[in-house]
Formats: sequence, structure tokens, C-alpha cells
Amino acid sequence: MKTIIYLRTSTAEQNPQNQLKDCESICEGEYEVVEEKQSAFKDTDRAKFNAVRERIKKKEINHLIVWDWDRLFRNRKKFIEFFKFCDLYGCKIHSFRQQYFEDFYKIPPPFDEIVSNLILNLMGHVAEEESKKKGERVKIAYENRKGRWGRKSLSKGTIKEVLEKKKQGLSIREISDSVFYWDKNRNQKKVSVGAVHKILHEGNK
Repeated sequence: MKTIIYLRTSTAEQNPQNQLKDCESICEGEYEVVEEKQSAFKDTDRAKFNAVRERIKKKEINHLIVWDWDRLFRNRKKFIEFFKFCDLYGCKIHSFRQQYFEDFYKIPPPFDEIVSNLILNLMGHVAEEESKKKGERVKIAYENRKGRWGRKSLSKGTIKEVLEKKKQGLSIREISDSVFYWDKNRNQKKVSVGAVHKILHEGNK
């Protein structure tokens, strides 16, 4: 039987070593580290996590340590299902950020299952809600960025000039090479081929 520390980072900017140090602080005895860079939303693509799951099913792992429960799943239903799966095969999940849950392992039956299910459902809702909020923040940031960059940042005069050049028979590349605008730093720049294409597409609607 083994103890596994599972490290998952979803972007290149995150440092798994920070997670490892925290996980080691709650680990007793020897352990194996499994590291993966993948989103918790794309659980079917997580080859290493799925391999760990198979080892749990074979009862080769009795302790699974993660930095946070969201390293496993951010979907509430899948999150709870995995906890029940681990319980079925005798594997306990330990989280650095949810260490309070360790006390629930000490509750005698049948109350342990009742209380743990209640807490898991609650935490599953919290994890899912946090994930939705994060998605909304990303969407807002993206919309704000669209408002600053590209097509919408061009003046009406520049757009009009692009359309006039098209009427003169110039190609998209030729228009891009002959129409300029000033950026926020007062630097003169050519209108990109992509921007020209969007302007012409909008103009044909």
C-alpha cells in the first residue's frame, strides 16, 4: 500500500513545488509524487490522474494527498463521486487546505457517513461556485480586453479609409500596407490584415 501526493497545475505559470512543500507537511512516512499539468475540468484528459485512480481500484494506494480538493475536480458531482469511490476501495483523501476534514475520519459509524456526505456536498457546492466565479472574471477580463484591442480600438476615420481603399480595388494585404493609425503611445502602426478583414466583413453585413 502506498501514499501518493498528486500535484496538478492548470497553467504553465503555477509552480507545483509550492504545492509539494505544503503536501509534504501533512504526509507521514514514504510517498510517491505524481505531477500533472492539466485542467481539473478536463478529467478525461488527465492520464496520470486516471492511472492513480486505477491503482486505487486495485487497492495499491491507501492515502491520496492533494494541495486542495479542487486539484481533483471542480465539478461538484464528480468531486463527490470520487470521494465515494476512494472510500469504497479503502483510500483516504487528505488535503492541505482542508485539513479540518481529517476530524471526520475519526467519527464512528454510522454517523461518519452522514456527516461526511453533508460536508462533501457543502464543499462541493463551494468549489463549484468558486469555479463559476473565476470563469465569469475571465470572461469579463476578455470582454474588457476586446474593448481595448483590435477592431474596436480603431477610429471611425480609419475604418472609413479601409472601406474606401476596398472600393478602389485594393486587396486586403494592400489595404493593410497603406492604412495607418496612432496607438495610445502615439506610435504610428499599420492596420493588421486581421483588422482589415473584420472591418470588411462587418461592412458587408
